Amino acid sequence: MNVLTPIAAVPSASFIAPPGPIEQVRYACALGALTSVIAIEGAIPITHCGPGCASKQFHALSGISGYQGGEFHVPSTNIGNKEVIFGGADRLDELIASTLKIMEAELYVVQSGCIPGLVGDDVDNVVRSYQRRGVPIVFAETLGYRGNNFTGHETVVKAILEQYVAKQPAAPKRAGLVNVWSLLPYQNPFWRGDLTEIRRLLEGIGLEVNILFGPASAGLAEWRAVPSAEFNLVLSPWLGLSTARDLEAAYGQPTLHIPALPVGARQTAAFLRAVGDHAGIARSKVDTFVAAEERTYYRYLRDFAHFYSGCTSQYRLPSEVNVVADSAYALAVSKFLVGDLGLNPGVIVVTENPPDSERDGIVAAFRDLAPGIDGEPLFETDGHRAHAVIRAHDRIGELPIVFGSTWEANIAAEIGAPLVEVSYPVTDEVVLNRAYVGYRGALQLIERTYTTVVRQSTEENPEAAAS
Repeated sequence: MNVLTPIAAVPSASFIAPPGPIEQVRYACALGALTSVIAIEGAIPITHCGPGCASKQFHALSGISGYQGGEFHVPSTNIGNKEVIFGGADRLDELIASTLKIMEAELYVVQSGCIPGLVGDDVDNVVRSYQRRGVPIVFAETLGYRGNNFTGHETVVKAILEQYVAKQPAAPKRAGLVNVWSLLPYQNPFWRGDLTEIRRLLEGIGLEVNILFGPASAGLAEWRAVPSAEFNLVLSPWLGLSTARDLEAAYGQPTLHIPALPVGARQTAAFLRAVGDHAGIARSKVDTFVAAEERTYYRYLRDFAHFYSGCTSQYRLPSEVNVVADSAYALAVSKFLVGDLGLNPGVIVVTENPPDSERDGIVAAFRDLAPGIDGEPLFETDGHRAHAVIRAHDRIGELPIVFGSTWEANIAAEIGAPLVEVSYPVTDEVVLNRAYVGYRGALQLIERTYTTVVRQSTEENPEAAAS
């Protein structure tokens, strides 16, 4: 397998990097991928970085992304001036030895930050000395100045696959087993609930699933089973594609790439049938599961239609959707609200600064949000600039709604739009296992959306709302 080199962001024609600092940045640095390790049951990150870097990254991604919480016990070298002058390899060696004595884990993942990269610490050699002794430990170079936590996540995943999974005893392929590469843990506030629902849907049509991250995963047992899978499912516009390509080269596993997370009956049925066909599952079996799910889904939707059709005079029901989110949720939310609920697409901002090589694919995924309606994503990492585009958008005759982060509160108020928080950072919501994907997730998204609409309408005009 090829080792992933972290990808520096290269501007495309639709993205011009701001000349100075980014205002309201929507991601962490590459070291923030330590949350991806925390999301794997049985794994512990060990960070070789400056003082406070690890704790700041965790609390930024967990605390202000729906107050998710999580187990944060991350050993760190917390290197300072002495290590900058004389090198910090010895200190890292000391820390690893102490960690092995104090903290039990099935896997240790050493991540280096900016300072070791700048001074040239040979972290790889330190880690290899432990690997030669049989310690389950890997090294990922997550230098903050080389990428964000999305590219850092891919670096960490590749390190685990190459230095840990590839060294496990060979195992035969297991019919019906699929590896799922999808949402970025902690960055997406709803990743735990979404991955749980994705697993439920895939198991519902008869597949066995390595979901790999979060409470729905069996932890490192699933990672060790990665080579045994029949195929890899990349359920994301781009995140995970590089990993799947490497696995295809290493183990001959084909890849099924479905860019859009399925939200609602239309997309989820199409998703399950596409996966079922790829896996060779009888269409009748898939259709039976889909029919049972849709029966429940449409019963709830029938009841919602009573509100929707009868309350247009009381509440300002939105007609235009504006989204500020990473590409996975920007695409999923847009396709559902435009394709299923009939809203018109407004401004769609993709915030995670994806690699230039993946941008054409992301743009293509936004075509055909609904028959004859295409979305036009804007790649923009700067909140001020994104808000300027939303502010300038011509919306004559449209009632807007904004799906974004807490930072969109002011622009939403400025254009008179309700705000539904779906992207990082989220400071006005506490998120445990809420999901917005699939059949069940779509119902929760409708609830959250129209509760927000009703609440704002009531606050603006209490008498009309009560009539």
